[in-house]
Amino acid sequence: MSSYIRAQNKSNGPDLLCGQPADYLIEEQHFTTLVCFIVVLGGLLKMCLKNSEVIVLTILSLSGFVIGQMAYSSVEVHQIVYPLLKTSSFSLYSYFSPLIIFMVALDVDFYILKNMFWQVLLTGLISFSTASIILGYVVIKFNKASWDLQSCLLFSITLGITDPLRSVNSLKTIGISKMYIDLIRGESLIICSITSVFFGNFRGSGIRFSIFRDLHVGIGLILDILGSIIFGYWCAKIIRCILADVFSNMLTNIILCFSMVYMTFYIVELLGMSGTLALVAVGLNLDSLTFKPKIEFVITKFLRIFSCVYEHLIYTFFGIVIGCGELDHYELYTITFIVILFTTVNLVRLLTILLVSPILMHSSYEYNWRWGVVITWSGIKGVFNLLLAPDIYNLAEQKVDVPQMFILYVQVVSLLTMGINSYVMTQSARKLDLCVLSLPRQMALQNATQHIQEIVQNTISLSKGEKILTNVNWTLVEDKTRIEYIPSSHVSHEDMKMESTTDEALIEEARLHVATIQMSSFEKQRNNGILEIEAARILIGAAKCYYSTQGKFMSIYDVSTYMRTRSWLMKFKTVLTFLDYRKEKIHFIPPESNAFLTFIFHIVFSEEFEYTGQIINLIYIYPMMIHLWPMARDLHVSALISINYYFMFLYVLESTLKIIILKRKYFRQYWNTLEFFILVVGIIDIFCVYFVKLRRHNLALIQLTVIMGYLRIIRFLPLFKIIVPILINIADVQIKKRLSLMYSITKGYIKSQEDAKLLIKQISVHESIYQKLYEILETNKQDAVKELGLIEHEGRDVVIALKTKQAIRNVIAKALKNLTFLCSRGIIDKHESTEINKVLLKKLKALNNFPKAIPPPTPDKYLHNIIWLEGKDVLIDFFKERAKLACFDYGDIICKAGEMPQGIYLIISGMAILHSLSPTFGIESSQRPDRKSSDMFTEFCTAGDIIGELNCLLKCEIEYTVICETSLQACFISLEDLYEGFDAFWPSLEYKIWLKLALSTAYQYFESSLIDEDLKFQKCVMFNQAYVETLSSYNEMSIDNMTMKFVIIVYGSVIDTKTEEPYFAPCIIPTTCEQVQGTSDLSKLLIVQASELTQRNSNTNVMASVDTVFEQQGENMTGRQEMS
Repeated sequence: MSSYIRAQNKSNGPDLLCGQPADYLIEEQHFTTLVCFIVVLGGLLKMCLKNSEVIVLTILSLSGFVIGQMAYSSVEVHQIVYPLLKTSSFSLYSYFSPLIIFMVALDVDFYILKNMFWQVLLTGLISFSTASIILGYVVIKFNKASWDLQSCLLFSITLGITDPLRSVNSLKTIGISKMYIDLIRGESLIICSITSVFFGNFRGSGIRFSIFRDLHVGIGLILDILGSIIFGYWCAKIIRCILADVFSNMLTNIILCFSMVYMTFYIVELLGMSGTLALVAVGLNLDSLTFKPKIEFVITKFLRIFSCVYEHLIYTFFGIVIGCGELDHYELYTITFIVILFTTVNLVRLLTILLVSPILMHSSYEYNWRWGVVITWSGIKGVFNLLLAPDIYNLAEQKVDVPQMFILYVQVVSLLTMGINSYVMTQSARKLDLCVLSLPRQMALQNATQHIQEIVQNTISLSKGEKILTNVNWTLVEDKTRIEYIPSSHVSHEDMKMESTTDEALIEEARLHVATIQMSSFEKQRNNGILEIEAARILIGAAKCYYSTQGKFMSIYDVSTYMRTRSWLMKFKTVLTFLDYRKEKIHFIPPESNAFLTFIFHIVFSEEFEYTGQIINLIYIYPMMIHLWPMARDLHVSALISINYYFMFLYVLESTLKIIILKRKYFRQYWNTLEFFILVVGIIDIFCVYFVKLRRHNLALIQLTVIMGYLRIIRFLPLFKIIVPILINIADVQIKKRLSLMYSITKGYIKSQEDAKLLIKQISVHESIYQKLYEILETNKQDAVKELGLIEHEGRDVVIALKTKQAIRNVIAKALKNLTFLCSRGIIDKHESTEINKVLLKKLKALNNFPKAIPPPTPDKYLHNIIWLEGKDVLIDFFKERAKLACFDYGDIICKAGEMPQGIYLIISGMAILHSLSPTFGIESSQRPDRKSSDMFTEFCTAGDIIGELNCLLKCEIEYTVICETSLQACFISLEDLYEGFDAFWPSLEYKIWLKLALSTAYQYFESSLIDEDLKFQKCVMFNQAYVETLSSYNEMSIDNMTMKFVIIVYGSVIDTKTEEPYFAPCIIPTTCEQVQGTSDLSKLLIVQASELTQRNSNTNVMASVDTVFEQQGENMTGRQEMS
């Protein structure tokens, strides 16, 4: 491209798109008015014809043609459009194409394209080849104009491009699978990239077809492609770094993003490579995780606005160019040839799909003939075909008389494909049932619609109680706000059920929906700061990779690709540790009378002795370079021999001194053995040189001497001792990074499994499907918990650092949220808010330099981690005197089912597995006959978990068996010491333990209902936000619905005194219940109070819960109304 620019600068005449040079003074100030007019006209047409984009572009093209005809016959109008006509074709391409290419590439899912890369690449190459050959033949055969071979081929290549912007727009609006949308777009991007490289080489060096046989041209093309991709990859890295800065604001990010797009394109083109291919690489390497949520939305909006405006300008501009020609050249055959081209374009697309169908059927189990029919009509032409059309005339060997005919044919065919192909493609997809919603998807939509309708009804009910709204016509409000679910599918429910009757088919449909839920969970965790961006990117990539694998639920082992890397790093570190030189100071007591041995002892074990040996090796580098350089060696033979003797004397002296002191222990160190071997080789080398002087004509001896001379290079191997500690430190850092990343990945995966478990009820058609999905998700979660425990055991310091960093991030995020609230209420002004925000962001940015590892605390410090001891130094000191450190090996049993508890265990390090039947919660089997006692329950316990709290409180037999999965350390508090603490700190200590157990049980089973409650342990203790009530058998408790938001039975059982309906733990008691009576020996109820703020803003909370419709189960409404 650089040579093309220089050629353009050297050209004397103007480079016109069409028409004749002006022979009058040109005034360009009115051209801007023309551009503004086109933009306004396009906007008005788009507003009036919302669903008819092809009609808008047709009207703009005809308007441009009319303006062009006016310019042809009027000097005044010609003055206005002349700046357009004198603009070079490549300049127009450079103005408009970068932003559109970037937008299309950014919208393509990199992971889907990566999984189908070879299929997409082959599809693109086959499409490019067939279009070039067949269209070229048709143009040569049927075109009456005198176009040369090169013009015909360039025209066929231009017309064969599938526009990436328009080819899938109609499919996106009817719910087609994104995999096929990205397949079509990926193919379009590959064709555009190949064409841009092809045209770029023509512009840059004026290549003709006879030269393409040369090998250097092919190599140049390959280097251009690789260079463009590499440059685009690093530009994407730079953009990521810019957007990752926490201090960057939205406006700066948008400006930098747009400017980087154009700068990348121009720099790559200036270097003689393909700017289009570079921008494709940039767009594919940026994903939704790169942008902050608001910035991504704004940038996407800007890209869509500019692409729409650019498209309107392009079609109008080329309409003007066509109109500037003479009408005599337009004949009846022009229409015939356009029809031939349109028909050929679609036949070529059909042939391409027939050729690639076996490849696509092999790569995707969903692909069939119906998809082939739809994709056949996706060969839509658009702006890229138009932008390259003027280059056909500029790059042709023989110039034609009517250059605007190239543009006319391309523009008309593109409008025909936009109108006809888009309509046929959309109708085909609908008729062939390719946009039908699956049963799990329909069920999810029904549940969502029902949930929203219930929220609307609750809002209306709450609003009716407000005095200011007493005269509202609530019947009309209810009628106008009623929402009914209308399925978006084009088939009936009966047809859908006939289509998917087997459990396997229903599970497969639900699996795809679970994968979508997981990806949404990963992205949400990233946006909330819970998940690192690299971990989120790996998890999303793995989910999308296994999305297309039939019957495959992604497990933690599928995403732990870094485990192999970590294993390789561990082996590498083991080798380095083996090679690490450690000078062992032996127990040597030199005799008092032998001052010589004492002197040697101090020399050998001094730091200076080691440094001297390394310096000798470094100094020998220069003589070795002279020895390896033949010309210099011949001039300094005697000097090199003398230097060799000198250095060998130093090596002998060093080894002799070590052997005198170390004796046989000298050879126990591998580095000493290597040095001794180097010494022996050096002595042999000296003897070889000596014997060569005696026998100068012995060829074998001379060859041996030459070989021994080159072996002197092994004298530098001891220098590796200096590098080994550095490499060990680098390996340690990388291992810690991988451990940290793997821990973050595993935590994010566990959270996604929990989110999916909350939502599978909404997508399960039958109860059996729900049970199977729940078992699969629970199994995968337990595997991930086990993996998490192993990581914690392997890298305790890394996990502690990661947890500490996450805790700091959560605290700062909470502070930022509160700061936003204070600013929105006017409590602090914007300036103060900005200053405080900067301070918090600085602390957040400082986490980038947070240490990768923090040494674990001593066992007694772990008592501070017990939540019911937190902040109470008296309690901590009391148990610190009595706590003991318990150590277990792999396979040891900590406690066994049926035994009485000995105390509680706080796990400090390691992992244990807990086996038990389903927990009874203090309910006898006679009270609950429906309980399945045969169901086994498995849980992994890791650092920070406490074993035996409930059994120690109740002094009852243990219901589970805990076995060590790794070596384990635990802080043990005996039962006697615990009850001594109860007596000393009665009743607060025992109550705190019950409160902690009640809160954990409530969150474990009713997290979706309590998601809006801030039930932190310390808040519950200090402000009584939630408290525990105790009921014995036959004791009663009244429930006040005005002050009690939730009443949750966490242990035991109760009955409703009015209806005698039993409630067994764990259970949320419904609002209809006014009084309960205990039916177990001991029942514990967690009561969550309704605060005044909650009561005042209950209406706001109800409406805000709409945003979490897909994050919660359908039952969690405001208060306890959903439990009625």
